[in-house]
Amino acid sequence: MSASGIRAAHRTPAVVTGLGVVAPTGIGARQHWESVLAGKSGLGRITRFDPAGYPVQVAGEVPGFEAREQVPNRLVPQTDRYTHFALATAQAALADAAADPQTLPEYEMAVVTASSSGGTEFGQHEMEQLYQQGPSWVGAYQSIAWFYAATTGQVSIRHGMRGPCGVLCCEQAGGLDALGQSRRLLNTGSRLVLSGGTDASLCPYGLVAQMSVGALSTEDDPARAYLPFDAAASGFVPGEGGAFLVVESAESARERNADHYGELLGYAAGFDPPPGSERPAVLTSVIRRALADARLGPDEVDMVFADASGVPERDLAEAHAITEVFGPGGVPVTAPKTLTGRLYGGGAALDTATALLALSAAVVPHTAGLGRPAPGCEIDLVLDRPRQTDPRTALVLARGHGGFASALVVGAGNRKDLKK
Repeated sequence: MSASGIRAAHRTPAVVTGLGVVAPTGIGARQHWESVLAGKSGLGRITRFDPAGYPVQVAGEVPGFEAREQVPNRLVPQTDRYTHFALATAQAALADAAADPQTLPEYEMAVVTASSSGGTEFGQHEMEQLYQQGPSWVGAYQSIAWFYAATTGQVSIRHGMRGPCGVLCCEQAGGLDALGQSRRLLNTGSRLVLSGGTDASLCPYGLVAQMSVGALSTEDDPARAYLPFDAAASGFVPGEGGAFLVVESAESARERNADHYGELLGYAAGFDPPPGSERPAVLTSVIRRALADARLGPDEVDMVFADASGVPERDLAEAHAITEVFGPGGVPVTAPKTLTGRLYGGGAALDTATALLALSAAVVPHTAGLGRPAPGCEIDLVLDRPRQTDPRTALVLARGHGGFASALVVGAGNRKDLKK
């Protein structure tokens, strides 16, 4: 056996024992999942500021989130909304896993998060103070609240997790990359990893930055603004929120007598060549490497959670990659993110949480709101209603602006408390 084969043979199984969700579809894993099953959209006209002067009017906002009800009071003015989301989801994930950090070795607990733009809204307010009032009005917390690693630091401090800590800045793909890193850490001495991502860029500064990419939908009807793989697709809708997952070794879960939603079976990542290159995009090879890492064939994957860009040419490229691996219509494909918008650093973590909930409930959730499939997308897109097929494995795909591409394979666990 090769060295890589030996390492794979001794790989520590990584299971997910807890989920924490803050999303436009609701606060908490159960509320989010009920919204997904019902096809209840969280998209609407932006309310966090007046969007009248902007071409983008629609977003996915988290409803009813009060930071002072979710976060220690002293941290609220010191941190950005994306960190508020992270602190809330991390706490919820630990509670869901029935894991008390005070009872675990502090150097065997790790934190790995995904971040896209960092503390955008906090930074905007401090820049307003700088230009309107002068430098003496800029608060000391500006130096850390905007930072990409602010969430990782605050979560690790709050829960006394002194093992490896890190952040991955890979836009939408970052959540899968963070989970892939979490799985690696279980092989190097960690027994429990808090992992995931959140984003909160729905402020004027954040929206202008997102608009510069040219991929946001300018449709002002929330029901028509984000239609991936649809003939009427015109871009994507931005959103806020995300998810945290408690990832731990199967041995640690057994010692705690903890059930799990599922196992992280395989992971791979790649980077697309620059525009104009003769080299192909990497998503197809990333999918194949993730399946190889999971030791699964294409016929053993029961559903795919698509990246679902909403940009027609990117949707078509993803559909071609899925078809190349699984064959035309070879696997059910879904994109529940049509209910939330794309959450950047929080998006792939939320998709993974949704995939694990779907495995626990033995159902393939549908893609809500779509009408006529785009020409050339030869995928089995699950529409209209959830599909009862008792899936046992799921592939989650994510691509980030600039060329990031990642894939994660998850398998069903033994936790069924959300099954309908």
